[in-house]
Amino acid sequence: MTEDLLVALDQYLAAGIHIGTQVKTVTMEPYIYRVRQDGLYVLDIRKFDERIRVASRMLAREDPSSIAVVGARQYAQKPIQTFSTIIGATPLAGRFIPGTFTNPSLPQYTEPSIVFITDPRADAQAVREGAKIRVPVVALVDTDNSLQYIDLAIPCNNKGRKSLSLTYWLLARQVLRERGQLTPDAEFPFKVEDFEATLRRVEA
Repeated sequence: MTEDLLVALDQYLAAGIHIGTQVKTVTMEPYIYRVRQDGLYVLDIRKFDERIRVASRMLAREDPSSIAVVGARQYAQKPIQTFSTIIGATPLAGRFIPGTFTNPSLPQYTEPSIVFITDPRADAQAVREGAKIRVPVVALVDTDNSLQYIDLAIPCNNKGRKSLSLTYWLLARQVLRERGQLTPDAEFPFKVEDFEATLRRVEA
């Protein structure tokens, strides 16, 4: 039964939310649905959907400006900026400067109440600093990620352009719903495409 998902199952599948990697860590085993013949691990979409709801409830309770959204990967930067603008969070897209959460003398010093991570591997420094200052660390996690220092894991393809845009779109919509700023039957005034990074053109 899929009628209780946040979006249609086909939309999840088309975005590749469930597509993992050929590497599986022990801590990610509970989130893996199956392994394909080519050795690619497939994530459980229902668990992704459940965790989006849980994360959105957490984020909706916080002062928006104290939510730090981190992502170094190229395809994460546009979704992070759009998501942060909509919910009022603090975007930290691109290279994470060491000490951002721990060194008050830095100009970009930030005191978050929640750290939201796009990829624990690419954003490892931010994960460690979030753990050091003892705030909840929420992360998008793929089959090859470790869950060390992660307080809430959202299992998904955290590398794909379409997967990241749909994930952040869903989070933005759900946070507004949890805050009561958007009724469940109201249309969200943003499209998934508004969150999607543009492909870089390769010069000939």
